[in-house]
Amino acid sequence: MQYQNWGPQEISAPARNQLPEVPVERGMVLEDVQSGWVGAVTRVEKSGGMHVVALEDRRGKSRSFRLGFGFLLEGEPIRLMPPASRPAGGPAAAGGRTASGSVRVAGQRAQVAKASRIWVEGKHDAELVEKVWGDDLRVEGIVVEPLHGIDDLAAAVAEFGPGPGRRLGVLVDHLVPDSKESRIADSVMASPGAAGNVLIVGHPYVDVWQAIRPATLGIGQWPVVPRGQDWKTGILAAFGWPHSTKEDIGLGWQKLLGAVRSYADLEPSLLGRVEEVIDFLTVP
Repeated sequence: MQYQNWGPQEISAPARNQLPEVPVERGMVLEDVQSGWVGAVTRVEKSGGMHVVALEDRRGKSRSFRLGFGFLLEGEPIRLMPPASRPAGGPAAAGGRTASGSVRVAGQRAQVAKASRIWVEGKHDAELVEKVWGDDLRVEGIVVEPLHGIDDLAAAVAEFGPGPGRRLGVLVDHLVPDSKESRIADSVMASPGAAGNVLIVGHPYVDVWQAIRPATLGIGQWPVVPRGQDWKTGILAAFGWPHSTKEDIGLGWQKLLGAVRSYADLEPSLLGRVEEVIDFLTVP
């Protein structure tokens, strides 16, 4: 990278090779060169007659910067521009981003499903992964399947028959030391054929609902549910939402899922694990 080709000189005497002008988009990951701050775009607004972008890092801290020069996108200097106006219903601009923050592959059709799979504990986990990483997974030909619990994970893995070209990535809720989930995971990984072909990762939350950042929902933190009470029912009750039936729980989840627009709305502890699984299944 040749830093002498960009920076303050662009303001007063632009070089012959102009920096690419990139419209800011929510979820785009940028670095402010002067401060070294790296974060995802969470909002763009006008303040004092100029556009300001808020960048939130992986620890949930946010800083605001003026649009213009001094940003890196994927390690390359750019001039960050106001959001592009798009015709209603028109296609996304070339070079756009998926909800996971990856570069959108223009015109790419979904691949035929490969033998490798991602298993998650339940329907809600699968819906969340699909919403954020679905575009990426379709390009790779990777299917996400819900397990509806992991008590019988060892038998399910044996039936799947993992091996070269038939890998399995498993995302487990509440995978913490000395838990039931960790003991099940250890047992599976000790079984024949698992080494190198199965990857079990997890997040520390009781349920995948908690992987949604509280700020995304406009709350300071997730409510604490008393021990012995059903967790999802307790959460909906704390929100003042209907919570008496399975339908209530399903509708409550849809409201929570609707608040998620990109990876920036999720906790880093989930983001890293899902990316790890995708890399495991797609990197030769």
